[in-house]
Amino acid sequence: MDAKKLTDELSVSAQIMPQDMVALKQAGFRSVICNRPDGEGTDQPSAVELEAAASARGIEFIHLPVVPGMSDDDAVQFGRLLKSLPKPTLAFCRTGTRSVSLWCLANASTQPLPVLLDAAKAAGYDMSGIVRRIANGGKTPLHLADASYDVVIVGGGAAGIACASSLLARAPNLGIAAIDPADIHYYQPGWTMVGAGVFDAASTVHTMAAVVPSGVTWIKAAVTAFEPTENAVILEGCRVVKYNRLVVCPGLKLDWAKVAGLTETLGRNGVTSNYRFDLAPYTWELVRSLKSGNAIFTQPPMPIKCAGAPQKAMYLSADHWYRQGLLRDIDVGFYNAGGVLFGVADYVPALMEYVKKYDAKLKFQHNLVAIDGPGKKAYFTKTSSDRPAETVEVQFDMIHVTPPQCAPDFVRVSPLADAAGWVSVDQGTLRHNTYENIWSLGDVCSAPNAKTAAAARKQAPIVAENICVDLGLRTKQAVYDGYGSCPLTVERGKIVLAEFGYGGKLLPSFPAFVLDGRKPTRAAWWLKERILPPIYWHAMLKGKEWMAAPNVR
Repeated sequence: MDAKKLTDELSVSAQIMPQDMVALKQAGFRSVICNRPDGEGTDQPSAVELEAAASARGIEFIHLPVVPGMSDDDAVQFGRLLKSLPKPTLAFCRTGTRSVSLWCLANASTQPLPVLLDAAKAAGYDMSGIVRRIANGGKTPLHLADASYDVVIVGGGAAGIACASSLLARAPNLGIAAIDPADIHYYQPGWTMVGAGVFDAASTVHTMAAVVPSGVTWIKAAVTAFEPTENAVILEGCRVVKYNRLVVCPGLKLDWAKVAGLTETLGRNGVTSNYRFDLAPYTWELVRSLKSGNAIFTQPPMPIKCAGAPQKAMYLSADHWYRQGLLRDIDVGFYNAGGVLFGVADYVPALMEYVKKYDAKLKFQHNLVAIDGPGKKAYFTKTSSDRPAETVEVQFDMIHVTPPQCAPDFVRVSPLADAAGWVSVDQGTLRHNTYENIWSLGDVCSAPNAKTAAAARKQAPIVAENICVDLGLRTKQAVYDGYGSCPLTVERGKIVLAEFGYGGKLLPSFPAFVLDGRKPTRAAWWLKERILPPIYWHAMLKGKEWMAAPNVR
């Protein structure tokens, strides 16, 4: 933590952690304002966790999350808080930029502009975008762009980097910008293996600078809003980036706060999740230490990223207990908000053999709604077609939680979103259904495919191809068939390799005599453990479309 002083009463900083409250107390801070919405980053502590840590140190904590666009009301509320809270105060967000921007806007009518800009500059923040907003009556002047590109890609995850590389492979002279605030790029498909002690967590991490393709401008900032009629993207700090074509692929939001009590107990009390980088090692710690008791694995309502991941955690954990001779003393339960084990029926028989092997209890139509970590209790809403919903209480010694998931807030409230909040696209071309110069891929798009990295690997060349068609550089449009893949790790050393497209149509990559995905095979495990990680880092993210060339029409 590095607090930057704006005034004697207010300092700002980038994201703080619960343990930083000790230093803040020692530094004399009496109150903290969090301007970052929960769920922006996979390694971000929740506001509830931070509030508990602040309260323990006698520091008043306020959560004022800044919603997309940084409204005038946000600044007004921020100003009121500064007047009412005990001082000195620390305000923070992901980088501190939002907090400084709020302070400038809140004081725009009472302090000279040079004073505000000098204070911000001395703290290391550039408020040039705020100057124009204040001069424009508090509104962002969209006709003035900070930068303009042929193609702007929102998101630097698997989909965004792969799409940028595929575009450059087709049109090296395109001016391309990728917008993402993260310093780190994660290989998220590896976290299931981290949670089983197969991969080391460090192997799933590269710096963002290392994966952004040469020739692509990386804009390290968060997007707050879209103005598609102006061909503009609004960034935090009120900066404006213009585009000729736009690709939207920021991933989805893990909505931890939707389960009451979850954020307060994650990473302790036997509560874990492979959906967070810092928690996957804790999963393996719990699995190794559990000798008897009740182990629960949950799956929320669809859609979620990698729909097989919740049960992968169950299989690999149970396999460890089976090999250690402990399974007879451990009750394994899979609590699924849905009504089936897996959405493509062809793979279910093989999975059920392992359900029987591990004596796992399948509980369908059970949606996790609350958790009491210290009390080791989980609460589910159980639904059925012939009875009213009821609350079911379950004791646990270990629980692996898959969080509810939704589109990021700045997408969900934008003109690009459909009624469910996802970017509305044609499921074949991945082009926006309203704005013809916008495409979307990855977890955030509305196409009814499985939200997996394998899907993004197929989608990226299709979007790149179709943008080139739109630019007049290619002639045949590419079509996405809904391909997705889910390597279901049923035991250490064997995988059921589910590969399918729209409507559950099987789309195997290999002949059945080489690898039959409907059966558990060592070949599929070898693929997952040894082949797919280097393909991800050195092929998919580099624009090498091995077994991913687009189908054109």
